[in-house]
Amino acid sequence: MPPANPHPAHIATKYTDSKGNPLKNPIFGVRSYKEVFPDSNDLQLSAATRIGVSPIANRAEAEAKKSELVYVGANPYFVVQKLNNSIPYLVPRASLLLQDIGRNFFDSLQVKQIPLHKIIVTSVLRTTDDVTKLRGRNRNATENSCHLYGTTFDICYNRYVTVQNPAGPMKREVANDTLKWVLSEVLRDLRNDGRCYIKHEVKQGCFHITAR
Repeated sequence: MPPANPHPAHIATKYTDSKGNPLKNPIFGVRSYKEVFPDSNDLQLSAATRIGVSPIANRAEAEAKKSELVYVGANPYFVVQKLNNSIPYLVPRASLLLQDIGRNFFDSLQVKQIPLHKIIVTSVLRTTDDVTKLRGRNRNATENSCHLYGTTFDICYNRYVTVQNPAGPMKREVANDTLKWVLSEVLRDLRNDGRCYIKHEVKQGCFHITAR
């Protein structure tokens, strides 16, 4: 019987090579946010009205619609900031999309050996009351918003929540621009897979995303 191999072969994973060494994938980002994420409000609205719930008048009516919606206020992959003009509910398809964005972002950070950060959701389902109040403060706010249908959410690209302490094993501060490049790769792939429509919003500092 041949002697046992003192150094058994390591099974390669997406995080390590066949010798057990960590893999580090490069960061590419996307060539142009405007070109890669061009989906207009009209295009997103068409998808929202097709797969979403009927517009909800107020918070009380939202309670009656909970059988059609999924609560997205707590998750290991993302943070929902304090919401003043929306409530943390989405239709199941949009909820799954948001979950996949957060998880894929985590995976991408790991393979690129970047400290883990959570994305921040800044707007979710809006009632018609919410939209009316927004239009009272901002005349440019859209009356027939995609957010009315529970299909749409905003993820900010200039703020993130640190999960892994940069002073820990990976001693590297991470710029928000770097995290945005990684997030843009994740979103581009999901958009290319036909999962969503995305608009890069410059003034609002967010990716405006509608499930398909």
